[in-house]
This record gives sequence, C-alpha cells and structure tokens, in this order.
Amino acid sequence: MEPPFGIIAARSEGQAMDWSLVLISQGIEATIQFDAATGGWHLIVNWPDYRRAVEALRQYRVENRSEVWRHELPGTGLIFDWRGVVWFFLLTLVFILDQSSFGHLRDAGMMDSTAIRGGEWWRLFTATMLHQDWLHLLHNMASGALFLCLAMGGTSPGLALLAAVLSGVGGNLAGLVLYAEPHRSLGASGMVMGTLGLLTTQSLSLLGAGLPGRQLVARGLLGGFLLLVWFGLNPDPKVDVLAHVAGFLCGGVLGALLVFLPAKIVRNSRLNSLAELLCGGIVLVTWWLALR
Repeated sequence: MEPPFGIIAARSEGQAMDWSLVLISQGIEATIQFDAATGGWHLIVNWPDYRRAVEALRQYRVENRSEVWRHELPGTGLIFDWRGVVWFFLLTLVFILDQSSFGHLRDAGMMDSTAIRGGEWWRLFTATMLHQDWLHLLHNMASGALFLCLAMGGTSPGLALLAAVLSGVGGNLAGLVLYAEPHRSLGASGMVMGTLGLLTTQSLSLLGAGLPGRQLVARGLLGGFLLLVWFGLNPDPKVDVLAHVAGFLCGGVLGALLVFLPAKIVRNSRLNSLAELLCGGIVLVTWWLALR
C-alpha cells in the first residue's frame, strides 16, 4: 500500500516556508511541520503529489542557483549574465597557449578554405577561438563579453551561448562559400556579431504589445543594425566584413527562433544544461581533431 503522505525535509523554517510557496504556485498543498525529536522542519504533501512536488523544488533550486550570476542593469530592464565572461577567459587562455613557445594552435586551427575542402571541417569552429594579436583579442573581448552576457541574460544562457558559437561558424561558412580560394582567417568577430544579432531580435518578443511594442521592436532592430555598421563594417582590408555580416544574420535568425519558441522549452533547465555541455563538447572535439 502507498503511504498517505510524502515528507520533504527542509534545512530551516525559512526554507520550509519558501518551499511551501513554491508548491502552492504549482497547485500542490503542503503543510509545514516541526519535528521536536530531530529538531528539523518538514513539508508534508499528499502522496499522489509527492513526485511532482520534489520535481518542482528541484527546478526551483536550479533556477535560484543561476540567479547568482544574473543581475538587472539599473534603469534598463536588461539582465546581465556574468557567465558569458567565462567564454572570453577561455579565448584568452587559447591565445596565451598559442603565443607560448610550445603552441602551434594558429596553424592547426585557423580558417583555411583549402584545408576545409580537404576534409578539415573542424577549422570552421576552432578559427573562432583564435586571434592574431593582443589588440585583436581585446577588441573582441570588449564588445563580445558585453553582447554575450546581455544575450544570455535576455534568454536562456546555454542556448544563447550555443547560438553565438554557431553564428561564428556561420560567418566562417560564408567566407568558405563566397571568397575565392585560398581564403584564410581567424578570430571571434563573427561570433561577437552573432551575439549582437541575438540581442537585436530579442526585441521581437514585444510584437504583441500593441503600437508601443511595435515601435520598440523597430527601434531595437534599427539599433542593432547601426551597431553592426559601427562595429562590423570596418573599411580596413584586414577585417573580414563578410564574416561579421553573416555572423550577425545567423545570430538574428537563431535569436528570432528562441523568441518564438514556447517559453517552457527555452527556459527548460535540462535543455540549457545540454546546450552548455554541447558547447564544451564542441571545443574539446574540434581541438582534439585539430591537434591530433
């Protein structure tokens, strides 16, 4: 026989009260109880609701852990997710290794159309993590960290990071298809412009808010385009403008997809964890193939 009640242990009375509010929001009745024998606090729920209650509290804990990294920028309504900075620390580490006496990452991983057509597809990914010099790296970090942290804060962080990575690859694909051979390039600029594209199309979520919402969407799209012109359309012949524009367009398309997907999918913690693991797997697998 099934027991009539399920018991969920809490660390304190405050935690038990917080959890009871979470369960109430999910339509689950819970009773707070103090156990004098153990000195502990418990939540008592009906047994048919027990599994659902445990899952709701697990989701609540996951979401609150992520809040440590997320902060609202005063007066803007924008959310800044500090986890985006970690990606640019990784790019800095790759640059330092490449500059060291034992590093040859640039030769192994840069965008090389001839090598890619010969089967080395991983260069489309590894090239987005390489930089020519410190100035190149710092330029991408200055704008890229800001754009990525805002993009991750405005939607789900794991999916935003994956979209940014794929946007950088999209920029390299455009160069592979449209430039005459041999074409060689490196840098995270396509990914940076992809994060700008993600930010630009996040404004599409306001389309259903009537005339004021549509006006804000128009301003958001125009603002993103002007930032693309400012940061991405550099007349310097060394700058890969095609990768910038293609990365921006890829980011815009993926950002629009995230806007129009159901929120329960985009905000799903397991899906975001999977996206984060996929980003890590992309880095490990592509660099393993490049350096083997």
